[in-house]
Amino acid sequence: MTIAVRSFAKINLGLYIGARRADGFHDLRTVYQTVALHEVIKVSVASGTGIEIVCKCTDPRVPLDSSNTCHRIARLVMEALGAEGKITIQIEKKLPVQGGLGAASSNAVATMLALAQILKTQRPSALPMRKRSLPRKSLNEPERLRIAAQVGSDLPLFLIGGTVLGVGHGEEVYPAPDLPTVPMVVVTPEVGVSTPKAFADWDALAASELTGTNSSDRLSGVGCALSAWLRGNSHAGAPAKAGGRAGSLLSDLVRAGIGNDFEKVVFSQFPDLRDIKRALTRAGSRYASLSGSGSTLYGLFGSPAEAEKAANRLRKQGLKAVATRSLTRQQYWRKLIISFTC
Repeated sequence: MTIAVRSFAKINLGLYIGARRADGFHDLRTVYQTVALHEVIKVSVASGTGIEIVCKCTDPRVPLDSSNTCHRIARLVMEALGAEGKITIQIEKKLPVQGGLGAASSNAVATMLALAQILKTQRPSALPMRKRSLPRKSLNEPERLRIAAQVGSDLPLFLIGGTVLGVGHGEEVYPAPDLPTVPMVVVTPEVGVSTPKAFADWDALAASELTGTNSSDRLSGVGCALSAWLRGNSHAGAPAKAGGRAGSLLSDLVRAGIGNDFEKVVFSQFPDLRDIKRALTRAGSRYASLSGSGSTLYGLFGSPAEAEKAANRLRKQGLKAVATRSLTRQQYWRKLIISFTC
């Protein structure tokens, strides 16, 4: 059996970084938002053993071994369900590596969901089981979240979809009231930004320029601001239209001063990214930001027509820009599975 699943991207509507913790992670406050841009993951299980990763891309930064997030999560799912079999995972790569869109994390969650569905559906005789016993039929929600967080901080958000509040080091996630569907333009530069390097640069900045700032108080205040902004703009599933809910959301987003701390260090290292943010604003974006640690930037627009016009303008400037839209939670789950093939 083979299952094909869409692996959707995410953006960050604001990202605030706290002090480095004893475990090496930083406390974060962010609002994740799933978007319609996606890759496709195909998972199949047959008799045998092992995990094979096949990627339709030439980027050497995509690992095909056990370090791949899809490989790691597949192994954990098989262990949790007590199952054995030969797993093949095909990745149709469309999103940038080190782009801030959560592609690797989304790929892993798509793999988990597809694999769990196959193991639930597959005929017992077709799949060898350890200790000659059948596995549990499925992973419950707490188990999925636990396995996802074990693989990476960004993974749990893709088990919720839509608008998601992220705290802790990003792995502690809460479904927020869905924001209205908003048209956007996503620009994916060729450069890749290393998240560990971006955090290290932030620590250096914090040590030299942010001394005296109480990180806990700052994050607490930011958390209140984000929560108030979400409550004021939630309207589940509402379509975007100029002057309507999307316009109100964008105005409030700007007025609340929601930003991304990574811009303070990434833009100094990659000035072209700052220029792209300005280009998005000149093209009519009501709000523009770096996503995650970058290098992807996005701009939010009042209507699909505005977004299409802006994307065309940016492409004429030599930028890799595409018009897309945010996905509500319902849209995310409805569009996830593409096909089953036996």
